[in-house]
Amino acid sequence: MKAGAFTAGAWVWRTAAGLALAAALIPVSMIAASVSRADREIEGRLRAHIEILASDDFDGREPGTEGEAKTLRYLARQWFDIGLVSGTNDPGNEWFAPVTLVAREPEKGTAQFLRRGYRTTIAPRDVLVLTSGKRSLVRNAPLLFVGKARSQDFSRTELAGRIAVVLDGDTPDSARQNDLLTQGASAVLTVLDGERSLEEVASRRQRTGYALSEDSLGGDLEAFVGRATMETLLKGTAHSLASLEAAAAAPDFVPIMLDVTASLEASTNETTIRTHNLIGKLPGRNRQAGAVMFVAHWDHFGECGEAPAEDVVCNGAIDNASGVAALTEIARRLARTPQMDRDVYFLATTGEELGLLGAHAFAEEPPLPLEKIVAAFNIDSIAIAPRKTPFAIVGRGMTGLDRDIARVAKAEGFKLRENDDANEFVKRQDGWALLQHDIPAVMVTTAYGDIDRMRAFFDSDYHRPSDDLSHPLQLEGAVDDVKMLTALGRWFGDTRRVPIAGPSAKTAVKSSQPVK
Repeated sequence: MKAGAFTAGAWVWRTAAGLALAAALIPVSMIAASVSRADREIEGRLRAHIEILASDDFDGREPGTEGEAKTLRYLARQWFDIGLVSGTNDPGNEWFAPVTLVAREPEKGTAQFLRRGYRTTIAPRDVLVLTSGKRSLVRNAPLLFVGKARSQDFSRTELAGRIAVVLDGDTPDSARQNDLLTQGASAVLTVLDGERSLEEVASRRQRTGYALSEDSLGGDLEAFVGRATMETLLKGTAHSLASLEAAAAAPDFVPIMLDVTASLEASTNETTIRTHNLIGKLPGRNRQAGAVMFVAHWDHFGECGEAPAEDVVCNGAIDNASGVAALTEIARRLARTPQMDRDVYFLATTGEELGLLGAHAFAEEPPLPLEKIVAAFNIDSIAIAPRKTPFAIVGRGMTGLDRDIARVAKAEGFKLRENDDANEFVKRQDGWALLQHDIPAVMVTTAYGDIDRMRAFFDSDYHRPSDDLSHPLQLEGAVDDVKMLTALGRWFGDTRRVPIAGPSAKTAVKSSQPVK
């Protein structure tokens, strides 16, 4: 019996070795033949687009630069040649929808404190004062200690004319400060009594911020001090920082007026950036049937590397030259099919890297009523996954689209992840901005089909000069994405599949929060 087993094992080994040798001798052309000609065409076109858009010649595709002009000229020519028409629905701004951004950089901030009417000297390096507007000032305002300010409602009378003092503690966030300002506080002073240091807050908050020009400039004032500085401010008063922390922890805590007043002032420098969304359209047969939309952001960071590094251009090959390449190829494939019932819009957004601003601008001045958008599919950073990687839905459970997406995946022979792991990233892409405007938007992609692979990208080349063409492009999963999204376009563009009374922007969005 042992001999027989040995003989069988040897036969298996010899057979396996023979097969391996035979495989090694198969011409590369025969292996390539296992990939369809159509797939090779898609991959070739994706690669060509990415190599152009992520080249140094486009200088990182920063909004408001020559890199933007080259990017939009290239994409618009491609879309026109494919057969799209302008989707702005504005004869005065065909193809290119203007978006005006404001860049705000903190200029200076000062603080003066009076303890029982006497000036308390605090070194400028020990306090950080910031404003969301051009210039904000509060003079001789009393400090009201509000503790941790969690789930507390304050009357405007209680907060008006006062600087609310809040403990940072173990749950640092901006929501509490924003709530206090909304409820009427003249300013908010955050005491960094937890793990955050003043240096950490300054490095984060003193960066340039961006907003749409039509957004309110605000004028909110925020200040930050460390534990030692707050203890200095309270010396000689009826309270210490330790006693205030103990009071804040009590269930019957009520705000405490401190024997300290403050004058705070902060200003910012503002720069106007004129940029554009690119909008194309495939007209449908029935203009009353609504529309399907595909979205990808074209922008990146321009020259973001620091000297003396030789490579300073953030080319954004994966993020997001790959996305607009796929957007273009989906348009090409859909343009080759018979005309659909619904219009199909193709939106290349600006300012995604600056806070999803182009998507917000689109939704605030849309070329069609938002409730007419039956489904929106965002495409971002897809040149990552190998062929046959399962698809994931970023935004799963947040719209009424999931069931139809599953039907299309099954019909196309693609595997679909049945979990919500990808929702971890839902707020980091344009679909999140669209969801905030009640547009049913998701990402359907292989890129998030293996979460660990995407996390590895975020920890390595993401938003760095190394996201460039020096790495081999992994486009097999991107080819699957193009095929799947094309099928989704045909499905949702068909009123027999998705009737006019079917999913709509108002009924489809179930929640603006990630599913747990």
